[in-house]
Amino acid sequence: MAVTQQLARVPEEYLAACRQSAAAAADHDPHWDPPAHVVLDLDWAPALLKRVAEVAGLQEVHLDALRRATDGDTVLDLDFLNTQPHAIAPFGGGAPTGLGISEVARVSELLGQIDMPGLLAALPADERDAESSIGMMGGPVTGGLRPYLLGHFNALCNFYLDAAKHHLLVVLWWD
Repeated sequence: MAVTQQLARVPEEYLAACRQSAAAAADHDPHWDPPAHVVLDLDWAPALLKRVAEVAGLQEVHLDALRRATDGDTVLDLDFLNTQPHAIAPFGGGAPTGLGISEVARVSELLGQIDMPGLLAALPADERDAESSIGMMGGPVTGGLRPYLLGHFNALCNFYLDAAKHHLLVVLWWD
């Protein structure tokens, strides 16, 4: 099973109920089970998206927004989601992170200003050269690097746009 980036957009009340459940249960089970329609699987795209943005010279404010969109922050108290045996990221890259409502809105706004097709066009035309320029290892991406990254970037933008529109928090983890 591959470890991939997961994001969930949830209301503050859902996170509070999970926190309360973890505190009340002897086994610290937060009953974290957001519905599939609020979860986004970014696969392994986050590192590649950030690398494309760096190589293409994306402005720092937008690069930071992309980093925050895929790395989260430590503003939210999510320790209860990282407690065994119910940790939501047992195989991944560290403890879950998240973004608060105002951070989600700002990240959404800045992601919407990024010209990802333009960034991808700045990569070498040859697929192997493009992969090499961003330090991609492991062979070609099924369907091509550019469509893979553009599809995941668009999904990320839409995810944050919806979260901002509905004043939701975003929780991120690798699983």
